[in-house]
Amino acid sequence: MSEQIFLLPDLGEGLTEAEVVRWLVAEGDTVAVDQAVVEVETAKSLVEVPTPYAGRVATRHAGEGVTLEVGRPLLTVTALVPAAETYREEEQAGSGNVLIGYGTSGAAATTRRRRPRAGSAPARPAPAPSSAQPARPAPAPSSAQPAHPAPAPSDAQPACPAPASNRAPLVISPLVRRLAREGGLDLRTIEATGPGGLIVRADVERALRSPVAATAATPAAPGERRVPLSGFRRAVSAALTRSRAEIPEATVWVDVDATRLWQLRESTPGPGLLAYIARFVVAGLRQYPMLNARVDTERQEIVEFEQINLGIAVQGDRGLVVPAVIGAEAMTTAGLDQEIRRVTAAAREGRATARELAAGTFTLNNYGGFRVDGSAAIINHPQVAILGFGRIMDRPWVVDGELCVRKITQMSFVFDHRVCDGGAAAGFMRSVADAIEDPASAIARL
Repeated sequence: MSEQIFLLPDLGEGLTEAEVVRWLVAEGDTVAVDQAVVEVETAKSLVEVPTPYAGRVATRHAGEGVTLEVGRPLLTVTALVPAAETYREEEQAGSGNVLIGYGTSGAAATTRRRRPRAGSAPARPAPAPSSAQPARPAPAPSSAQPAHPAPAPSDAQPACPAPASNRAPLVISPLVRRLAREGGLDLRTIEATGPGGLIVRADVERALRSPVAATAATPAAPGERRVPLSGFRRAVSAALTRSRAEIPEATVWVDVDATRLWQLRESTPGPGLLAYIARFVVAGLRQYPMLNARVDTERQEIVEFEQINLGIAVQGDRGLVVPAVIGAEAMTTAGLDQEIRRVTAAAREGRATARELAAGTFTLNNYGGFRVDGSAAIINHPQVAILGFGRIMDRPWVVDGELCVRKITQMSFVFDHRVCDGGAAAGFMRSVADAIEDPASAIARL
């Protein structure tokens, strides 16, 4: 038998590291070629990584919550057949040890493990490996064994909801695991109320509110708690810092009377307000293509894109992400509405693809959902502009010399001054604002 060391592969999009969120196999398990073995979190999304080797898992080289650089050892697999036969098996499976696409079609694909559905316990929960004792799968709960260990008070310290044990906690959601880690909680101390002894978000939040958890989370220095930046937050930090460092940005804004658009939406079942605004933005970008572009600093050129991939800023549990509606210039208002709903839902659930998260050529931000009126946003590098809308609210407004109540929103536009001057920026803004104020005429022209 021979050992094969599986290195963390290049996950694409220029990513150099990933955090181990959840192991899908335990040491001692038998795995097949292209079977998903671990779930990792990159700066862009959650990804299940398949193994290019078949055999028995000998070593998991990183515990859950550990960040690994691309090319570092991830898993050691002991081949159960001679190496030549293993190679033939991989070749027949269509893998060839290449992880592009994260899996291949063929016979081996039928043996891939699927992620457990919400509400069901993982088949093999496993603790993070340690040098003292290799990880082993924990026994599944049964009627004779409680889903979580019973509390055991001690004279030395107050009783916790559930004491630490060697049993691996049952956690499906990486968001729940992250919430506990950032709160300084050991998952083994949390009382589980989910089905089959599953730890759910409410369990972690309840534990964080307890006096014991508050004491444990308090560091030695009073009034200070340090939370390490996740891979996602580090990537966001780097991108925003680069944007502010490289882009000479300028901001302009205007109040827009959205009454007619509001009335159109209320009287006509179908697309939402954001879809109409997206349609007007796409039309504006056709008039001002320098705003649907990037700056090539090495060649000192403005690179304009023929395709409009409209990024939609989405606030999810992992933070702010900007998935793109790809090919927005070819879509109707109804098509934009459907695609905006799909990509935003996927982004909130952490299912947006790497391509969707990296393809944007211009960003539309609806921060009115946070009940704020304006924002001087930061451009999503390497894009050159971002358009945002505040909440739509009733305000006094003068129409034809008469004071009345209208639906008003503030539109703010941040642009890279290298690609255009204020005249072009104002022209783009007015094209969108005019369409919002007279949507019927604007739609007739599209």
